[in-house]
Amino acid sequence: MQRRFFFWFTVALLILFWLVALRFNFSQSAMSVRFSWLGIPACAQVSPAFQLSDVPEGTDRLSFNMTDRQMPTFHHGGSTIKYTGSNTVAQGAIKYTGPCPPRDEHHTYRWTVQAIDPAGNVLDTATAEAVFPP
Repeated sequence: MQRRFFFWFTVALLILFWLVALRFNFSQSAMSVRFSWLGIPACAQVSPAFQLSDVPEGTDRLSFNMTDRQMPTFHHGGSTIKYTGSNTVAQGAIKYTGPCPPRDEHHTYRWTVQAIDPAGNVLDTATAEAVFPP
């Protein structure tokens, strides 16, 4: 009798965990982003080209934001663009303040990309980092 109770109690806990995981989407992010600073001049406002993969179905817009890991309080900004279904975002497509570390310094910059549905919900988020100058 005790074994049967523990069996059903364990089954109930597993079902509960599964339901909570579905509700709060504990799965790992599938979307990814890559970029390179090669060919991007210092202190310019020309964004790099981006390569995306596994952009969620239902994505309407992509929001890009850049952060300097050594100076996180400096606002580089970013912009939101319409998602056309392409896995490539062209160089110069994002409006932002470009990387401009002090002379003889290298800074690591992180791009965060959010996939957004028509209602404004964030479907997934991906990040990528690279050192500038390359």
